[in-house]
Amino acid sequence: MDTSAKRNKSSPPAPDIGRETRLELYRLQLELRYCEKRAYDLFLQNLIKGTSHLSLGQEAIAAAFGVAMRPDDWTFCTYRGHAHTLARGASMEGVLGELMGRQCGLLGGKGGSMHLTDVKKGAMGSYAIIGAHLPVAAGAAWSAQYRGTEQVAVCFFGDGTANIGAFHEALNFAAVWKLPVVYVCENNLYMEYTPISAVTAVEHPAADRAAAYGLPSIIVDGNDADEVYKVAREALNKARAGGGPSLIEAKTYRHSGHSRADPAKYRPEGELEKWLQRDPIVLYRERLLKLGFNEPTLIDMEAEAMRQVDAATATAKASPLPSVDDIEKNVWADGGSAWRN
Repeated sequence: MDTSAKRNKSSPPAPDIGRETRLELYRLQLELRYCEKRAYDLFLQNLIKGTSHLSLGQEAIAAAFGVAMRPDDWTFCTYRGHAHTLARGASMEGVLGELMGRQCGLLGGKGGSMHLTDVKKGAMGSYAIIGAHLPVAAGAAWSAQYRGTEQVAVCFFGDGTANIGAFHEALNFAAVWKLPVVYVCENNLYMEYTPISAVTAVEHPAADRAAAYGLPSIIVDGNDADEVYKVAREALNKARAGGGPSLIEAKTYRHSGHSRADPAKYRPEGELEKWLQRDPIVLYRERLLKLGFNEPTLIDMEAEAMRQVDAATATAKASPLPSVDDIEKNVWADGGSAWRN
């Protein structure tokens, strides 16, 4: 983990995260990976319409924060939000059903891939407009601060968002008011089809700008679930204690293109192969074995994760499409289509 020289050197080292936490991190990474791969398979079967943005290769970030957060914390994520929604405990059948436009979906099949939401689980929505959710997360954190609940808002965004005005406005507001919010930049090197390095004046699009808001520069290996978990836990504890916001840049890589319509031909030859050698799930499994974990236990976990995905797929496939009568339901706060002045 590279946290740069700007970080507070007096902070005590994080204790070892423990056996049970590591097993939970591995279990969750497996579920996220298998579910995302199944979503791609369902697209090839023409069962998922429209676009979707997969986070294959980035599971360690979502899993680490999912394990570290409290059940009453809030997650705000981008259109690449399947994993973050699942990591908060949203059901697989709800996610896959929503992608397939079925009644069992989290939003009754009306929202689709780019609007996944499960308020009961603290998954406060996927946002399709770049940077739109950063101020919203600040507002949620402000409400927690005002009510004294010690809840924390965690906001995930891509590297390109660091060049959006809302990024700077939200960070400044959060720092001035010392809001309990954690901003996490998932730097996968590309903003859609353009290398972030080609359009950004600093090497680290998020971390190198932290000092402008009086925040430490925090960079973490986003493919290492243990390291992300330690940084997440530290930032969450800081926020709960009234220490204000954190800005974390997690270095990672998406295995597929920007969306499923993108073959990613713009990537340099050999780049994908290099990152595949740092697949977060493969690396984590190897680490568990080196730490003395029983391989049959891991094999059982892998089989159980696949069983859950298969069961969720069957449920989603069997669920009917929404009826025309549903089109005016859950449009406004009163559950109807009437305009609320």
